[in-house]
Amino acid sequence: MNLSPRFAIDQLVIIGGAFLAVSAMAFSSSVAGWTGFGVFTALTVIAAASALFGRGLARRASHSLLGLVALWSLIAALLFSGTALTWLVFAGAVALGVIALGDLTAHEVTTENVVHQLVVTDAAAAHAPAARNAA
Repeated sequence: MNLSPRFAIDQLVIIGGAFLAVSAMAFSSSVAGWTGFGVFTALTVIAAASALFGRGLARRASHSLLGLVALWSLIAALLFSGTALTWLVFAGAVALGVIALGDLTAHEVTTENVVHQLVVTDAAAAHAPAARNAA
């Protein structure tokens, strides 16, 4: 079974968002701002690449939204300072995590994923072991 790029990117965004949410509250506003700038820049590039080169409308839409939120958050990390910066980094991190969790949920409930999980067997092949055990 292969790891879906959509799943991997969403997991990466969740981990990045959790890291930023904790660091926004643990560090000073300037450290949180520069850390947020770096992580938001990386997440913007990854989400934009996934939105441009990904297959499927749902994946493109959700990763475009992730890219826009990350882009706004990295701009906010450059423009604001002090307490506003701390809370904007925290809010951006939480927003990215919520969007990525929603995208993971949407990915898991699609029929495409359900079809990949089903194993179809021939009726004769399925009853063959039972016939051998009876003999």
